[in-house]
Amino acid sequence: MKRGVLLDTGPLVAFLNRRDRYHAWAEVQWNQIAPPMLTCEAVLSEACFLLSQTPLGSGAVIQLLHRGVFSLRFSLEDQAQAVGRLLEKYHSVPMSLADACLVRMSELFPSSAIFTMDTDFGLYRRHSRQVIPTMMPD
Repeated sequence: MKRGVLLDTGPLVAFLNRRDRYHAWAEVQWNQIAPPMLTCEAVLSEACFLLSQTPLGSGAVIQLLHRGVFSLRFSLEDQAQAVGRLLEKYHSVPMSLADACLVRMSELFPSSAIFTMDTDFGLYRRHSRQVIPTMMPD
């Protein structure tokens, strides 16, 4: 896959949790993506929480980070104003912090697609008007 990939929580959890209904789909997608995918700490926080009661646990997320499968190339501190504007704009959806960070990342890395299962990314727009490319199940 030539374009960059921005990793959301859903595919990360599905990949690591064999009981997830999207595990097979996520596994196929992961095998087609050249690392590193880009993500943010908010996504990792959500994933660690959701995986805390699974056999692999949240430690699997940290192992993937350590192995370079994904990389953290986003600073919320540096992007706080832009992220805050997105959270305000989409408060009625409501938009999570992780989603706001990923939308902002899609603005910073415009040739990327968001690897997600969250249909809200069909509502969000980067730079207020542009559709955000996604990779998601049918």
